Amino acid sequence: MTSDSEIGERLRALSGGSAVALRLDPHEYADHYFAALAATLRDLGPDSSTMTIYVSVTNPAALVWSLAQALDVTADRVWFVDAISHIMMNYRDPLPNATYIESPRMLEDIMLRVEYLLRKYPSPHPTVVIDSVNSLAIHNPPDLLSEFFHILINNLKSRQVLTALLVVSDDTTSVLDQMLSLVVDETIDLGRRV
Repeated sequence: MTSDSEIGERLRALSGGSAVALRLDPHEYADHYFAALAATLRDLGPDSSTMTIYVSVTNPAALVWSLAQALDVTADRVWFVDAISHIMMNYRDPLPNATYIESPRMLEDIMLRVEYLLRKYPSPHPTVVIDSVNSLAIHNPPDLLSEFFHILINNLKSRQVLTALLVVSDDTTSVLDQMLSLVVDETIDLGRRV
């Protein structure tokens, strides 16, 4: 498995405006997910000039935040756009560094919230993490999701925002693979040694 620091190094080597798919093996999901969090939330930009917007579609923001705290990530560097807590009925204690959307089907709202956070918290090294492509594909038809990724990723690229998309590798269909191939610049397979 690729180590957390190797993933972080590869992400730091990418230019602003790049989009990368992080492929997680479903048989090693927990380890790969934690490695992806370490790389994107902790290792990508340990200084205060990096701000990460984490779009949470698979796991509620509260869970992701608890894992981020275990990685010693500070709250002032991470903002969440949580599109899953409402439908999972896990909205009891909203995080102060999160904005909540009612459903992963509200793609336009996701784009607007990401845009709002990028404007409200300008950063020399902004990053957007989308967790995950597979979950968005469950909730949205392929044509709509393809349009969403095309608009969002190209907008982020034009603003020099590094974008990381988490993808569970055995779960991808040829439609998802084609969709990703149109928007990502590089794929990092977390199950392979570098």
